[in-house]
Amino acid sequence: MIRVLVVEDSPVVRDLLVYILGSDPEIEVVATAGDGFQAIELAQKEHPDVITMDVHMPRLDGIEAVRRIMATNPIPTVIISASLDPGEVGDTFRALEAGAVAVCEKPQGITHPLYHAQARKIVQIVKMVSEIKVVRRWKPPSSGACRPAQDGKEWLPGTSKIELVAIGASTGGPPVLCGILAGLTRGFPAPILIVQHIAPGFLPGLVGWLTSTTGVPVEIACDAKIAQPGHAYVAPDGVHMEVQRSCRIRLEGRAPVNGMCPSVSVLFRSVAEAFDRSAVGVLLTGMGRDGADELLMMKNKGALTIAQDKESSVIHGMPGEAIKLGAARHVLPPDKIVDLLNACTGRKQ
Repeated sequence: MIRVLVVEDSPVVRDLLVYILGSDPEIEVVATAGDGFQAIELAQKEHPDVITMDVHMPRLDGIEAVRRIMATNPIPTVIISASLDPGEVGDTFRALEAGAVAVCEKPQGITHPLYHAQARKIVQIVKMVSEIKVVRRWKPPSSGACRPAQDGKEWLPGTSKIELVAIGASTGGPPVLCGILAGLTRGFPAPILIVQHIAPGFLPGLVGWLTSTTGVPVEIACDAKIAQPGHAYVAPDGVHMEVQRSCRIRLEGRAPVNGMCPSVSVLFRSVAEAFDRSAVGVLLTGMGRDGADELLMMKNKGALTIAQDKESSVIHGMPGEAIKLGAARHVLPPDKIVDLLNACTGRKQ
């Protein structure tokens, strides 16, 4: 049985979460809490396998509760958030930065048309993160801390100028993306295109948080826009993102690929076809195999390909599948990914 502590200040929502989780035969809700202080106390007393955590609560909010739990008794924690306001969603991502491993949308009432999909997603995420034995976090490097160990020339197979960086991520991705963007040198000479699997509605908050935290201009991608060096573009909800040789972004609403829309596979395939060896593909933490085959396609075209290592990944599904295929020229933790990106573009702090 997966033992879960539910932390939520609303009695109605708390009871609904208990019902959703308790309906699965593999999950047992061992305790509930109404604020952060109770959450910390019950985490120490009950030793649950997973915690679901609200963000906005009286006495002690979810961000500080996560931070204290991770410092004393690390337990995989899933943020269950109701607010999709970009300003408030920033709090959700600060909770991820503090050590939470995933975020889910708070379920609507059982009569709502989205209820069953939301409930299935919560159960799926709780089961998935229950397998995480140690919660690892990576904080962005301090200024000047990230320096390339080499001049970068030997990192690339026979080429040179990097014109585009494409990144795919899923569960556990936002804090790693934050750290990577924050570690890039000023004036980074290539555009960065990102597909991050995330619950619908959270994307504007993610983009705002990344921009304010990293100093890199991050925006939701627009169709036909020319991607600019040093800027990051995140695929919108429910739309696939591709890129042309001119760095012009193309958005198309299509059927899911690998169960995802937007899909990392769609982005990576377009990069492989348009940029050959003048691109970098990075596959970060996440469940499933989205992007793995296409990272191999990029490698076969001569691109520099990188997969996040297992030790630093919340879920090693996507990068792990790529590694099995031999798609990654380098398997690295996030700080070394930053080193490599800075090195292969010839940039120095």
